[in-house]
Amino acid sequence: MIKKIVTLACLCIAFSTQAITLDELQQRFSQQPTVRAEFTQERMIKGMQKPLKSSGKLIISREKGLWWQQQKPFPLTLVLDDKRMVQVMAAQAPQTITAESNPQMFQFNHLLRALFQADRAVLEQNFALDFSSQANDQWALILTPKTSPLDKLFNTITLRGGIYLENIVLDDRQGDSTTIFFTQQRLTPEALSHDEQQLFVY
Repeated sequence: MIKKIVTLACLCIAFSTQAITLDELQQRFSQQPTVRAEFTQERMIKGMQKPLKSSGKLIISREKGLWWQQQKPFPLTLVLDDKRMVQVMAAQAPQTITAESNPQMFQFNHLLRALFQADRAVLEQNFALDFSSQANDQWALILTPKTSPLDKLFNTITLRGGIYLENIVLDDRQGDSTTIFFTQQRLTPEALSHDEQQLFVY
């Protein structure tokens, strides 16, 4: 009996050390000035048997913003910062979107950065938050839109991860879903190299 009580106590202690709150998660992400990763995106469209897949790499920089480069099935680059979104497809001229030219699109892009950084203040403005801490330092955050146009686009957006954000699931109103998986996350070097800084210049 004593052995069972000791074992139970050890399990409780182990769980308590692994639990994390949303505020702690935001603090953890805020201490990651630069994250480099690779991504795979799968989009399930109602009526199609196989998902549409794409893949590439990204850089999340606290100083510069988000650089997202899709490599397959065709090249596409997105650069997001606090003032603009730049989209580049193949050899075409870059297209720039600002808050003035397209407020709704810019709002969504601003939100995208907030997702990657678990920015609680921005998320709470747009969603009802359901955060759960799981074993082995894992967590899940379910976002239910409460503002327009997000509530007309998505049923929920679910983030899951541990030390890093590992996947995002977008459940949209049309009955489709998109899952983005992140792998090969790297936190060092913390500063962007000269070549990486040039990726954000348009």
